[in-house]
Amino acid sequence: SLRHQEKMCNTAKRNRVPLSFHPPAELMYRAMLPKMEDYVIALLKVLLASASTPLTKAIKTSGALNVLADVLPEDSNSVEPQQLQKDLSRHKEIITKAVSASLLLLLKHFRLNHVYQFEYISQTMFYANCIPLVLKFLNTDMNHFVTAENSIPSLDFPTCLYYVGPASGSAPVVVEDWEAGDGDEEGIRGKLCWRNIFSTINLLRIIQKLTKWRSPRTMMLNVFKSPPILKKTLKIPHWMVHLYVLKLFKQQAKYLGKNWRKGNMKILSSIYQHVRHRLLDDWAYGNDLDTQQWEVPNGEQQLKASLETYHAMWYSDILPDSVLHDIPTHIDDEALTRDVQELIDNTPVTLPKDFETNYKDWLQREVYDKQYDWDILLEKFNTVT
Repeated sequence: SLRHQEKMCNTAKRNRVPLSFHPPAELMYRAMLPKMEDYVIALLKVLLASASTPLTKAIKTSGALNVLADVLPEDSNSVEPQQLQKDLSRHKEIITKAVSASLLLLLKHFRLNHVYQFEYISQTMFYANCIPLVLKFLNTDMNHFVTAENSIPSLDFPTCLYYVGPASGSAPVVVEDWEAGDGDEEGIRGKLCWRNIFSTINLLRIIQKLTKWRSPRTMMLNVFKSPPILKKTLKIPHWMVHLYVLKLFKQQAKYLGKNWRKGNMKILSSIYQHVRHRLLDDWAYGNDLDTQQWEVPNGEQQLKASLETYHAMWYSDILPDSVLHDIPTHIDDEALTRDVQELIDNTPVTLPKDFETNYKDWLQREVYDKQYDWDILLEKFNTVT
């Protein structure tokens, strides 16, 4: 947990025991750490280019990031325009699927390996405007996106291994909508593109992981006007898309105000029916947005200070000296000390009548005359779990 890692940062450096075995996620984190921001920004740029590059612009543009350059034929006149357009759209869908899955897997595996590794890549993605980028992607025509028929049987796996016949006259391969009783949504009922549904679920899960248990980031969803975008995403007839959209609504419901909750009781009812709840959840009756303090910079700066201390403690051998300069070797406990002092001052304590007379003898006997081996007391904090 974060509290345990703060105690680890306060442990003397001579007591730290390096790990003798590094799991694959740890090896990947060590390899990515020096240029983590560059890798994340590169993936987000590819995601943006694959989601917003028009086909006509992709064919003519050569200077900017062009994700379709590798699949464009040298002589476009030799290929049928309809087949070329379908192949380019299919290529963009595959890139979106691969990038969204890669970002989600990085978040999940770093979270399992170490909580600070997950927090670092999450903060890096947050600073790289990952949330508004995903919302911009979801703000497109999602009905057309999830029902797109851009599959070519001769190129799809495993059909490409045994397919015989002309590709241009073949019907596109899509996944049947196996759900029954979802309602009669116009234009999207009947067939869904499995590849685009997978990409949509990945993007929703990325936003949910970036904002979970982070109130400042959750409030930023309202700044980016996510409620109407997410509400439009609910029209996609797939239960897993609905689940993660409802989770996002549950996180930010108490920041949207009473008027929004009154006008969207159907969404609140769906949250009660399909999303897991905890005993002390206050999402349905929390304070309004105007009563909250916007603490995005303060919260992120405190987390950044803890991450820098963690990296200085465990990854000083791979980080440049310029990054490690002026990084403290312990966590600032000023706020914690102030809270403890306030608790002591506000807690009534009843002392014996003879305490003031004999307290010096007690200190001498119980504190000064006894020798403690602090290394043994701190031994349980020597390993990272």
